[in-house]
Amino acid sequence: MSKKITIEPVTRVEGHGKVTIHLDDKNNVDYTRLHIVEFRGFERFIQGRPYWEAPVLVQRLCGICPVSHHLAAAKALDVLVGAGTGDGLTATGEKMRRLMHYGQMFQSHSLHFFHLASPDLLFGIDADPAIRNVIGVALEHKELAVQGVMMRKFGQEIIRATAGKKIHGTGAIPGGINKHLSQKEKTSFIKGADPLNIDKMVEWSQEALAFFKDYYTKNQSFIDDFAAFPSSHMSLVRKDGALDLYHGVLRAVDADGKKILDDVDYQDYEEYIEEEVRSWTYMKFPYLKHLGKEKGWYRVGPLARMNTCDFIPTPLAQTELEEFRALTNGKPNQHCLHYHYARLIETLHSAEVMRDLLHDPDLMKGDLTVTGTKVNKGVGVIEAPRGTLFHHYEINDHDQITRANLIVSTTNNNEPMNKSVNQVAHSWMDGQPEITEPMMNAVEVAIRAYDPCLSCATHALGQMPLEISLYDANENLLDTKRT
Repeated sequence: MSKKITIEPVTRVEGHGKVTIHLDDKNNVDYTRLHIVEFRGFERFIQGRPYWEAPVLVQRLCGICPVSHHLAAAKALDVLVGAGTGDGLTATGEKMRRLMHYGQMFQSHSLHFFHLASPDLLFGIDADPAIRNVIGVALEHKELAVQGVMMRKFGQEIIRATAGKKIHGTGAIPGGINKHLSQKEKTSFIKGADPLNIDKMVEWSQEALAFFKDYYTKNQSFIDDFAAFPSSHMSLVRKDGALDLYHGVLRAVDADGKKILDDVDYQDYEEYIEEEVRSWTYMKFPYLKHLGKEKGWYRVGPLARMNTCDFIPTPLAQTELEEFRALTNGKPNQHCLHYHYARLIETLHSAEVMRDLLHDPDLMKGDLTVTGTKVNKGVGVIEAPRGTLFHHYEINDHDQITRANLIVSTTNNNEPMNKSVNQVAHSWMDGQPEITEPMMNAVEVAIRAYDPCLSCATHALGQMPLEISLYDANENLLDTKRT
């Protein structure tokens, strides 16, 4: 007699999703599925709108990472207005956008690690859910909680200064940016009272890394064994192979580190990437065309970026990358929970980049925009906090959008998230006679490692709104538990 376990909703992620786990008559996992139950209609309802509205409209996809969509759309529009790709803007335009983007990376990574992921690390997967949340962190680890809040606040202030607002700003426009950084803003970020200054952000980023590395030393076998499997990885890299979260060429490597997408122009992404549709989820499954559906899937995000780049162009983060890569003898890191480690390296890198940019005089003077000959198609790609993000727009002679195609970061991670769920379900549930809350949370821990952005669903405190039901082969309800 087969059974089905349903985990709905998945908690401490940005969005609404559920997991179904199907067991055979011996209580072993038969197959699993991660279902994304949200519906996204932006690709359709922006059709007919003037192209210059896109950066403001599409960022409404998300309140957590709107800057990523804002900038990806603006980069696509740069191409439309003849301003070229990311390195074709004025020095002021590019550097202001970069400051905005790295502020976004910094605040988003801080939010995820301190607020969403740290409860599982601090209290354990099997801890009481009444304390295994951000309120528990604030009560039991006050200093860590304060750091998380203040780091996120600093990143949001950077966004406000560059985009005009902390959420859903208007700073990036076709061909550049619409403002300079003021002297007052610059001074406040560099010399602001502790802890809201850039030097403190660099220091706290290093401390967060030290915390995770200490945790890893004490829990190495757990972290290395949890949802570890070989995969390919994809991201943007700078033309010289450096980590670049704002602009670059597309690179993918296989599980052995061999290039399977060799630094190609992302304007041609459709030649390399296809998307598969499956009936049981609203989210597609991208894959590399030349490898096919079975072998062409890949991971994106912080872990992938550590595996694809040749080096990190800031000294503190580069030192951390060398230590990170030593764990796998230079081979691609395939450990799911090392996403957290990689995310913190990027947090430090983002702080270093912001520190350098804040001392750059180009932010306060110079031309803001550049234009050229208009064309009817543009693609913008950026490394969002959760991974590679594609925005593709086409327009008619009346400047109206006729086609929009978005491949969001979490979509790129759809297949590996499903594989992580399957592996953890097998490890924790095979042959077990009953459902336990730690088993369910283990599945969620695997999903949370990818920091999926589905929309915002982080309101569960104390009592998790999680219901799991067991059904027999005839879909008769056998057991239900709510935690």
